[in-house]
This record gives sequence, structure tokens and C-alpha cells, in this order.
Amino acid sequence: MRGMVFLGGRRVALRDFPAPTPGPGEAVVAIRAAGLCGSDLGLYRGERAAPWIGGHEPCGEVAALGPGATGPEVGTRVIVYHYAGCGVCRYCRAGWEQLCARGGHRVYGFGEHGGNAEALVVPARALVPLPAPLSFEEGAAIACGTGTAYAALVRLDVSGRDTLAVYGQGPVGLSATLLGAAMGARVIAVDRLPARLALARALGAAEVVDATATDPVAAVRALTGGAGADATLDCTGSAAARAQAVRSARVFGRACFVGEGGTVTLDPSPDLIHRQLTLYGSWTFSTVLLEECARFIVERRVPLGRLITGRFPLEQAGEAFRQFEAGAPGKFVLFMPA
Repeated sequence: MRGMVFLGGRRVALRDFPAPTPGPGEAVVAIRAAGLCGSDLGLYRGERAAPWIGGHEPCGEVAALGPGATGPEVGTRVIVYHYAGCGVCRYCRAGWEQLCARGGHRVYGFGEHGGNAEALVVPARALVPLPAPLSFEEGAAIACGTGTAYAALVRLDVSGRDTLAVYGQGPVGLSATLLGAAMGARVIAVDRLPARLALARALGAAEVVDATATDPVAAVRALTGGAGADATLDCTGSAAARAQAVRSARVFGRACFVGEGGTVTLDPSPDLIHRQLTLYGSWTFSTVLLEECARFIVERRVPLGRLITGRFPLEQAGEAFRQFEAGAPGKFVLFMPA
């Protein structure tokens, strides 16, 4: 079996690995598509090689089941939930295995073999059926970036009554723009790159704001009659964008941080307390929300395929990461033919 490893220094390589076999309660998934994520770039840029197969956005078909495995049958198209906890604590039982109360949860693609390969072995409970109308590439997008955006919008309780400002139009932010518009919200997309703003407009943003040309807080307020947005979402992890997301929310508004890493400096009284603001953190999703996201996309006929702008065979993973790191707009996926 071939799998992609990060060599450090912006280099990747394909290596041969033993074909996985399922143990008790496990399933082997034949991977058909795997997405690239901003969180992969730390490994891509790193100084040392990572000995495990990268990738945490896998989608494919169940190829084999181990003893006692329950869930999707062999041949079923599935999205892979990329965390594994103990499986029995209250958070794992609710589908939030990254919050495992016993600690030490595993993340596929980070210390564990991931999905940038021809096959992957995971607990069978990690598999979510991929609805028939969706492609494997769309399933790979849902497996992290799009699913993460959906869960954040659910936390924000976004609806058609809202103006939603989305800071950052990378894959997660673009997904939030697309899904927020499908939920009926008026979306204001904020970014620094014209190509990303153009794609955000094509995916349903009512307004776009170039953060290099204007103060985003002033722009969002101007577009909302001076009040600010009902809900704001930061998908960047940038200190400046996080503070702007908070400060562009209206009185009694809601703000959410989903972008990982970095810091933020806020003044609690004027930024939060005196504006009665509700501030959320949202960390990816549960298995329940992952399945709900896929169903929402099908039932609302969300054109998720338009988000996917880069498709590369596994053999061209190096070129895919080069273009992705350079800031190319949209979602990039690797594909593995049957």
C-alpha cells in the first residue's frame, strides 16, 4: 500500500506500507479522496520528517470489517471521522471523541497513519455514511473543513434572520459562506486575497470586504446600518481578525472562534460585557454533526462541488501542497481511483 509522508522542509514522498488489516471492532476503508487542510501545513513546513501517513480528511468505501465490527457494511461509501477516543466515556458516546474524558485521543494524520493513502484502518464507529448524491471529493471536504464550518454555524444558531460576517475565506471560511447562505443568512465575507473574495461571492456572499483596503469592522458596520453583524465567525486564527470579528458583532450579537492557534487581545468591558456579547469556541464536530452536515448539503442542494478547485492524484501530492500553501482559493483534494 502506498501512503504520503511529510519529509519536512516543504517536501512530501510516497512510501510503501503494509496493507492494513482490521482488528476487533475495526474497519479498513479503501480511500477514494482525501482533503488538504491548513492544519497540515505545520507538518509540511516542519524541519523533520513525520514517520506516519499524513491526512485527516478521508473518504472512501468500506473494504473489510474486523471481528465484532458494527456499522456500515463492506462496499458502503463513507466519510471517516478523524478522531478516536476511548469510545465509552460520555463524550465519546455522544460522538465527541476529541473531547474524550479519559484523555489521549488519537488524530489520524497526526501521530497516527492518516488518509493520504490507498487504505486506512479505523474503529468502525468512526464511519459516517456518504449520501449517494455526494462525490468522494465532496465527502473529503465534509470530513474536516466543511464539517467544521457547519458545526460552528450550528453553535452560532445562524438563520435567515441574521447577517453573518465570516473572517477568512480559506476552505473553512468559504464553507461557512456557502453554508451560511444556504441557511438563509446574509453573508459578509472578509479576506485579504481578491481571488478568495471572488470565489466567496460566487458561493453566495452578499457582500465582500477586502481587509487590505479598508477597516473590516467599519465596513461591516457600514453594511449593517451602523449596528454590526448579528453573528461573526473567525476562521483565520489571526489575532487581528479575531478581535475584528468580536468588534464587528452588534450589541447582543454572537461571535465564534474556529481558526486554530495564535492569540487574541480583547478589552472585556467594551468588547464583551458592555455589548452583552456571546463568545463561542467551536472545535471541529461530532460524528452526529458530521452526518447532519452531509444530510443538510444534500437536502438543501448546497453546491459543495463548486468549492473544490484543485484535484490531484496521490502521486502529485507535492504539487497540491505547493499550490495550497501559496494561497490558491478553494478546496484541494487528492484522489485515489478504484
